[in-house]
Amino acid sequence: MKAFRTSLIAGLLISLCWTGFPAMSRSAEDPVQGIQQEQSKARQQEQINQARQREQLDQLQRDQRLQQSQQQLDQLRQQQSLRSEPEQQQLNQTQQRLDQLKNEQQLNRLKTELDLNRIQREQNVSRQKEQLRQLQIEQQMNLLKDQQNKLQLQQDLNRQLSPLGRPPR
Repeated sequence: MKAFRTSLIAGLLISLCWTGFPAMSRSAEDPVQGIQQEQSKARQQEQINQARQREQLDQLQRDQRLQQSQQQLDQLRQQQSLRSEPEQQQLNQTQQRLDQLKNEQQLNRLKTELDLNRIQREQNVSRQKEQLRQLQIEQQMNLLKDQQNKLQLQQDLNRQLSPLGRPPR
């Protein structure tokens, strides 16, 4: 009888250990999982911050290039009295294109900032990562488009500045 009690108690202890072990294991995993989630969120936040910094740097460079174009255009306007009516119209059209580029860049800047704020609020880490990747692709496309527009504008300005680019009178 004593052996039966001992084996019954031993069996009960073993079953308690087996049933309690997964719970202990889960409670040990929860802090690890929490730490991993926090690290993942911190990495995502760092990527968002880096995207924001890249966008700011790109925007500063775009603004600088547009400012240079504006200075060249202003230089052409100062020489306006030496220009014919078609040349003045061409200057006005160039100014309108430059203003349009500035407005587009400002809109893109605001859209990017809104997108970054939306991504930052995203709770699902994998969706946040995908949205951030998509935004970076959009930023690259916008940068290339801006460079193309700026190059076209610069070529137009160079033609207007060059005495060889003047139409014969």
